Amino acid sequence: MMGAVTAASPAAPVSPAPAGGVDAGIRAGMIWFNGAMVPQAEASVSVLSHALHYGTSVFEGLRAYATRRGPAVFRLQEHTRRLFDSARIMRMPVPFSEDVVNDAILSTVRVNGWPACYIRPLIWRGGQTLGVNPMPCPVQAMVATWEWGAYLGEEALLQGARLITSAWVRLPAGAMPGKAKAGGNYVNSALARMDAISAGFDEALLLDQNGFVAEGTGENIFFVRNGTLYAIASSVNLEGITRDSVIQIARRMGLRVEETMATRDQLYAADEVFMTGTAAEVTPVSEIDYRPIGSGRAGPLSLELRQRYLKAVQGEDEQFVHWLTDVNP
Repeated sequence: MMGAVTAASPAAPVSPAPAGGVDAGIRAGMIWFNGAMVPQAEASVSVLSHALHYGTSVFEGLRAYATRRGPAVFRLQEHTRRLFDSARIMRMPVPFSEDVVNDAILSTVRVNGWPACYIRPLIWRGGQTLGVNPMPCPVQAMVATWEWGAYLGEEALLQGARLITSAWVRLPAGAMPGKAKAGGNYVNSALARMDAISAGFDEALLLDQNGFVAEGTGENIFFVRNGTLYAIASSVNLEGITRDSVIQIARRMGLRVEETMATRDQLYAADEVFMTGTAAEVTPVSEIDYRPIGSGRAGPLSLELRQRYLKAVQGEDEQFVHWLTDVNP
């Protein structure tokens, strides 16, 4: 229940915003904003936007990679389709078609001149009313791009990331729609990630409400045992596009791949564990809950799959070149 509006008390001192705005830490250049290309400093929204107060937004994460033909976006169509699926689940009528959003993504990479970059499309409910019901609020959209290196740091890629099981469980399917990449869902991830970092770890491992492994705060989980590659499956997990890519690459290698549910002690006893995601790409895991995984370093299959994945996204594997959309056709 909202409290009554009272007379304003004296305002506390406000620290000046850094040059370029409060988001100056991200150098996004030009941003596609509701159909127009505008400088980052001009891509602003109302502080009364429904999404800011209630998390009513959906988003995607893509990467453009440097290839011999120039920058290319990895699995563009699949990411845009998932974005629109998320909007449909959240009852958000998108005012643009999938083709328009695809073109906006390519145009934003092109206009900023990125040889490689991270791409963030976002659809959200703007400001109209501030009741819980979002339907009167207009749906808006933007695409931003920026340079982003290794998500968990270069050391995690080479040595393997250290994980700890979070006290926060992944939101059950009956509470929030896990198949939607919705902004509100990521409060769960943010809490888990903060706790993991504060405890000195690289990432958190989340379980579902029944104690089975779900995923990381933004990654799907794989493990290797006796020569078989297992992809963690859960009703609460986002359907990972990088996860699907790694499964396809592994099967082309002749590996046996199974989708399975697993408990965390099965991960403790695994030969290898790794994580996948647009930001994380393929990141090996060296430790979970103070227990070394395998040799306690990045495993050989994890590293090989990472190298094969990077070859695919950089256009160096003809089997998967269809996954790439050239920015400058």
